[in-house]
Amino acid sequence: MTQYARAMRPEDLTRLFVERSNAGDAAGVAALYAQDAVLAYPPGGRTVGREAIRALWEKVLANRPHFEPEEPLPTLVNGDVALTSTAPRDGAGARAQVARRQPDGSWLRVLDQPEFVAPPAPADPRTP
Repeated sequence: MTQYARAMRPEDLTRLFVERSNAGDAAGVAALYAQDAVLAYPPGGRTVGREAIRALWEKVLANRPHFEPEEPLPTLVNGDVALTSTAPRDGAGARAQVARRQPDGSWLRVLDQPEFVAPPAPADPRTP
């Protein structure tokens, strides 16, 4: 079994995700998730559990996509739970993840919303 570097800060998860995805390492990406993690992907669906997440990323990474690091938004931490997020370069919505501190002090993702597009603002009824 491959030993992977652990995320010792919640913010490390995004960097490690980009590095492992660009290396085509689906098992390495899945290792960033808790055994019972929930990933809101594919769009409109959910992928539940580390093994299912690994299988999904094997398919995604087969096309050799390239990921660019995104500027992180401030991390919110409350005890052993953290909310991390980034604003995509295209400005469309946001990405958000909830991580949980593990007994060894490392962090794993438990919830991942990789693509969230805010609904359009309602039209101003005063505008003709």
